[in-house]
Amino acid sequence: MSNSIPAESPRPESLWLATTPTTEYGTLEDGLTVDAAVIGGGITGLSAAIELQDAGRSVAVLEADRIVEGTTGHTTAKLTSQHGLCYDRLVSQFGREKARQYAAANEAAIETVERRVAALDIDCDFRRTPAYTYAASPDDVEQIRDEVETAKRLGLPASYVEETPLPFEVPGAVRFDEQAAFHPRKYLLAIAEAIHDDGGHVFEETRALEVDPGSPCRVETDHGTVVADDVVVATHFPVLDRAGYFARMHPHRAYLLAVRIDGTPPEGMYYNTASPAATMRTYSVADGGAGADDDVDDEDGNLLLVGGQSHKPSVTSVPTSERYRRCEAFARDCFDVESVEYRWSTMDYSPVDSVPFIGRIDPLSDHVYVGTGFDGWGMTTGTAAGTILADLIVEGSSPHADVFDPQRFTPKASAKRFLEENATVGGSFVGDRIKSLLAALGADAADNLPRGDARVVRRASQPVGLYRDDGGTTHAVSATCPHMGCLVRWNDAERTWDCPCHGSRFSHEGEVLSGPALEGLLYRRL
Repeated sequence: MSNSIPAESPRPESLWLATTPTTEYGTLEDGLTVDAAVIGGGITGLSAAIELQDAGRSVAVLEADRIVEGTTGHTTAKLTSQHGLCYDRLVSQFGREKARQYAAANEAAIETVERRVAALDIDCDFRRTPAYTYAASPDDVEQIRDEVETAKRLGLPASYVEETPLPFEVPGAVRFDEQAAFHPRKYLLAIAEAIHDDGGHVFEETRALEVDPGSPCRVETDHGTVVADDVVVATHFPVLDRAGYFARMHPHRAYLLAVRIDGTPPEGMYYNTASPAATMRTYSVADGGAGADDDVDDEDGNLLLVGGQSHKPSVTSVPTSERYRRCEAFARDCFDVESVEYRWSTMDYSPVDSVPFIGRIDPLSDHVYVGTGFDGWGMTTGTAAGTILADLIVEGSSPHADVFDPQRFTPKASAKRFLEENATVGGSFVGDRIKSLLAALGADAADNLPRGDARVVRRASQPVGLYRDDGGTTHAVSATCPHMGCLVRWNDAERTWDCPCHGSRFSHEGEVLSGPALEGLLYRRL
């Protein structure tokens, strides 16, 4: 197989967004009173909303942009309880019972999606398929074997294999049977429609600005107030953060390509033990994947999703374009790639003990709940979170809740990483301040900036982000993230300003694309 990389122009768009229509739900008008307000229109929010509605609660979903266009719309879309090699670590750090809860919650989530697909007759390319985590080197085989034995003891469908459908040999792998793959937007757009058709409210372009955890709760938005007995905060980063989530979980970004290969892509879903890990799964266009996009409407075609290159934004100097190049090089090393059709990136938050936060948001808020920190496995744990949160609200308990409790204290699992991560953020904050003082003056930098390029400069003692678009217009915004004051950095492949400390993203004109920031970067005059 050739390692040369021809000049190609994949569409800089998620496959899931490209193959589904946009939504047109209205904004909130004035105010509303419901039993439960759900902030966030991704998989966690919509899963919680339909569970609550099924239990007889009136619900309102509040989405700041368009539903299922955020992190949920930029996933690999694996439904699996196999989250790398996690179970040996979970037993060691949390004990066997809580590890069993984690496993059971994720296995139940796959069944929940399958049940809803059947009940609502959703055409979302759902199929059961095995998942593999394979050793990237022979040195990792013993770790693979330990994971298999631990997973079996927890009741998971695990086995050790030395052969996989991949077109190259692996030293060994853990295989989980009866996992699943699907089209997340097709699934969730149908869920949103079911919520709406059954009397629920789905509001788009309605940004939650503040949550008052009183009795009843009040959610202040940019289009009015929603009063609710209970509130689910299902945003990527919690809107209400009185419990220090900014210090207990940290962002990481990963990259994906949808490629067309010569031959049939290997059946199954794949992850490896490399650092950074690689991920793969097949998407069958012939099974109905074309949707709204004629460019991928190929009766005989299959696409392979290949990606990885996960990294912490605060500790990397490698440009985004290089990350994509490395993903493509990996794909071409392993497969005979005919074309690269799509490319996109995704960002997730990793808790310091690697277990999501699902439950009451903080000790002082009896009726506000959170689901966040899915560590890259949000399709399954986000679905699980929807069920757990609905159970906590309706029943007062959930059999899977303890391991995910946001109030947990896990020094054995988290203390070292907590100190390392927050030291990194602090170092980034101080280092960026020094760099901004040494940066070029704004006027000179603007004159010398090439088209399509960007940089942070100093102007009137303030850091300013400059970007010159392809038409030659220079855009200037404050380079200080309004969340906690870190300096943003330019993402050269997606042409966004990204915060390396806590993961906020902004357009080149300063508009908030994703939080935790609630306000944009101030536009500056040159």
